[in-house]
Amino acid sequence: MPVTTSDSSRPGAYAALFRHVLARLDPEQAHRLTVRALATAHALPGGPAALRAAFGTPDPERDPRPTVRVLGAEHRSPLGLAAGFDKDGEVPLALLDLGFGHVEVGTVTAKPQPGNPRPRSFRLVEDRALINRMGFNNHGAQALAHRLATARRTERGQRAVIGVNIGKSKVTALEDAAADYRFSARLLAPYASYLAINVSSPNTPGLRDLQGAEMLRPLLEAVLEEARASRRRLARDVPVLVKIAPDLHDEDVQAVAELATDVGLAGVIATNTTIARPPSLRTDRARIEGIGAGGLSGPVLAERSLEVLRLLREVLPQDAAVISCGGVTTAADVRARREAGADLVQGYTAMIYEGPAWPGRLARELGPLG
Repeated sequence: MPVTTSDSSRPGAYAALFRHVLARLDPEQAHRLTVRALATAHALPGGPAALRAAFGTPDPERDPRPTVRVLGAEHRSPLGLAAGFDKDGEVPLALLDLGFGHVEVGTVTAKPQPGNPRPRSFRLVEDRALINRMGFNNHGAQALAHRLATARRTERGQRAVIGVNIGKSKVTALEDAAADYRFSARLLAPYASYLAINVSSPNTPGLRDLQGAEMLRPLLEAVLEEARASRRRLARDVPVLVKIAPDLHDEDVQAVAELATDVGLAGVIATNTTIARPPSLRTDRARIEGIGAGGLSGPVLAERSLEVLRLLREVLPQDAAVISCGGVTTAADVRARREAGADLVQGYTAMIYEGPAWPGRLARELGPLG
């Protein structure tokens, strides 16, 4: 039986909603409304099935598409949702019902924190891009562990591919970062399909300094130790990856790849947002300068993200996974990343501009793992 989508899920309908309603709201307010709407819809009797019907997503119980095993989990689509959308793990199963093959929740920190002062999220509509300086606003690792434990108690939740992205608490000194990451990893590894170590956000002071090999090694080793301890309790592996910035020099990308291989990471996620403001941006420069600091995401990131992916594939062993993220909008973008060596691909900003039908539409265009 062919999958159909409702009129409300079609790109034209969402474009009108975005132009006339969402674009008039503060981006963070629009985001909160979206999360609440997903949570409400998913909690209703028959809500998950209704979401899948509305956005043309096959029922996971009846999906005929074959799966491919990546990072120890079965994936029906190569496209996942990057960290940042569902920081506190409020709606991972609802997001999977939109058509993502996996969802990465977080970034979460050991200690709850409010993040940076508002406003801290800005749309560059002409570039279909975002600038954010959220600052890891989240309710903390303990709260996320509780939510994921609840989700994992359901049959659907047990099968769901949910990665967990962990970062450093702002109040934690850089020299104590390993212990901070270790605390989050210990709490969250039992519920994570994989752990992602975020050392590349531009919005926590000093965080990117942790990408240097000397400071990065003890972090990676601390999280790996907790993941391995969880493996003994869970009787399954908890893969660990590190997420890097697009602003690293090529030799630093290669150094991170060599370190990841040396300590035994499962792979690398590339890339996070950029602090650059390329001249190709069409948004008025005065407005960009007025926005100020923050990480830039969107199509402008695509070229560098693809370059970093290729660099990683030159250094990493064949069995190491690479999740490519940054500037992904179309099925052709996903195919290009896969052809360049990505095992999985992630997006986020495109969904803001394309709407909730976007992941399901790309999954149908791509087929199983593109």
